[in-house]
Amino acid sequence: MTQADVTEIDPNRPAPFPRAHFLSAADLNPATATELLDLADTYATLNRAGAAPLDLMRGRTVVNLFFENSTRTSASFEIAAKRLGAEVVTMPVAASSVKKGETLIDTAVTLNAMRPDVLVVRHAASGAAALLSQKVGCAVVNAGDGRHEHPTQALLDLLTLRRAFGDVTSLTVAICGDVAHSRVARSNVALLQMMGARVRLVGPPTLIPGDADRWGCEVFHDMREGLAGCDVVMMLRLQLERMEGALIPSTREYFRFWGLDREKLTWAAPGAKVMHPGPMNRGVEIDSDVADDLSVSLIQEQVEMGVAARMAVLASLSARTEAAQ
Repeated sequence: MTQADVTEIDPNRPAPFPRAHFLSAADLNPATATELLDLADTYATLNRAGAAPLDLMRGRTVVNLFFENSTRTSASFEIAAKRLGAEVVTMPVAASSVKKGETLIDTAVTLNAMRPDVLVVRHAASGAAALLSQKVGCAVVNAGDGRHEHPTQALLDLLTLRRAFGDVTSLTVAICGDVAHSRVARSNVALLQMMGARVRLVGPPTLIPGDADRWGCEVFHDMREGLAGCDVVMMLRLQLERMEGALIPSTREYFRFWGLDREKLTWAAPGAKVMHPGPMNRGVEIDSDVADDLSVSLIQEQVEMGVAARMAVLASLSARTEAAQ
């Protein structure tokens, strides 16, 4: 799709989301994913132009319920909702009844009684968002659940790649590092493969999932071999908080073998781009010299596209709700 085609999309008339909730990359198919990307592209253009907030979600309430710390995801969902005209409530879980022993289900029942329109959930337990979706009467968006998925991150990553390369179907993407503990990796593998990209998993054996051979990806335990000919190098954060036992000798040794620097980037295809979902551990999985070089790094673009992609998701879910009324 050309930029001229994208600008013809009416940002106030999004196609309804294909499901009642957005819990997994599998909730999309190539056609619905493309519709969301086209809509997000339109919102990205409006955001860059400094356009006034829309009123598409005026009178609707979005609740951000984050049981884990977050900067980019929480803030971008809040900004996205406000740019669509919604009211936003960000629940401070640290000061909520959860700290007094309230269960996740009781929290859901309490929030449901307040009749929000969208509940954006991040939780340390895999499946938490899906559980909540069964207990509330509003749309639920999975903003990351344990090691399971982070579908809106995969959507914004795909939007970033489409804007950088145009066609993603011919891309070879290397997802590198701590794949075993990464919900970002799982959602990206699913969505990238759905859209026709070739995906590789690159990392030490201790940080590659035991079932990776069933993901439909090539698996490499040598960084040079894994990056050879790749168009995109997507680095992952080393998630020490989710590790059980010593899976790496030290962060210094990890960077030596698996951290992305200028030398290792030369192993990829000419013109290769670098991505990272954040937050970055500089000097552990990526060198600042690479991360901050806008000629190769798409990391800041990912942050910007996060707002546009999440606007598309919220607008599409809102359109589904209106269609059902």
